Amino acid sequence: MVDHSFLARLTAEAETDGVQQLVVGAVVQHDGRVLLLQRPEDDFMPGIFELPSGKVEAGEQLDAALAREVREETGLDLVAVRQYLGSFDYTSGSGKKSRQFNFAVDVREPGPVVLQEHDAYTWAALTEDPPVTDAVKDVLSRYREVVGG
Repeated sequence: MVDHSFLARLTAEAETDGVQQLVVGAVVQHDGRVLLLQRPEDDFMPGIFELPSGKVEAGEQLDAALAREVREETGLDLVAVRQYLGSFDYTSGSGKKSRQFNFAVDVREPGPVVLQEHDAYTWAALTEDPPVTDAVKDVLSRYREVVGG
């Protein structure tokens, strides 16, 4: 897993920057493809594809939140956090300044994917131009650079 002092520093920097909501995102890769989840039509940013991601609960470490969110959103068990891939800021549906910290992760098995909060999922090839926001495209580009995907 990632060094906890590094994670604490990321959290402290976000607080200093006035971020109100911490979010974690996971790049789950299998056979040269990354797992993307489609947001529900009745939710914030409806229909877009995103990384498995979610809010960090009060007092929760970023890596613990990452494991919990991957499990809740996909049914997959996270076994390792391999690499920090950077962050991006956005305004949430409730108007909160949010920062999403993104990590390359390993899961025990790539399936079955069991959706709880999304309408669909896809395994997108890293060579494709996935149907995601520019911020997520940047994360995937960084993933390709540092992990060699």
